[in-house]
Amino acid sequence: MRKHWLLALVLAAMVYAVTPAIAQDNGGNEQQTPPAGAREHGHGHMDPARRTEMLTRQLKLNQDQQAKVLDILKSAQSQAESLRSDSSVAPEDRRAKMMDIHKASNDQIRELLNPDQQKKWDAMQSRRQEWMEHRGEGQPPDSSQQH
Repeated sequence: MRKHWLLALVLAAMVYAVTPAIAQDNGGNEQQTPPAGAREHGHGHMDPARRTEMLTRQLKLNQDQQAKVLDILKSAQSQAESLRSDSSVAPEDRRAKMMDIHKASNDQIRELLNPDQQKKWDAMQSRRQEWMEHRGEGQPPDSSQQH
C-alpha cells in the first residue's frame, strides 16, 4: 500500500508541477486550461500516452519527439511495474530504485528537447521539486495563484 501511495504522490507531483510552470511560461497572454487529466490524477496513474499528449502541448513536441517520449515513458512504466511486483525488494530499496527510474526517464526526455523546450522542462521540474519539498506542509506552494 505504501508503495502505491509513493508512486501516486510522485506522479501527482509531476502533473501538479507541470500546470503552473506552463501558465507562467504563457506570461498571462492567454487563458491556460489545465491539461487533460491534470485534475484526474487522484488515485490513478497517468499513462504514458496521456503524459506524452500533455508534454506535447506544453513543450510543443514534434512527431519524432512525441514517439521517443512515448517510448521512454512506456519503458519507465514497465520498469516501475516490474519493480512493484518484485516482493524480494525491500521498501527502502524499491523507493530508491523507483526514483532512479524516474530520474533516468526525465534525463532521457530532456536530451530530446531543443534549448527552448529544455528551459520549459527545467522550469516544470523545478516546480515539481518545490511541490515535493512542500508536500509535507499540507498544500503545494503558490496554490492560491493556480486558479
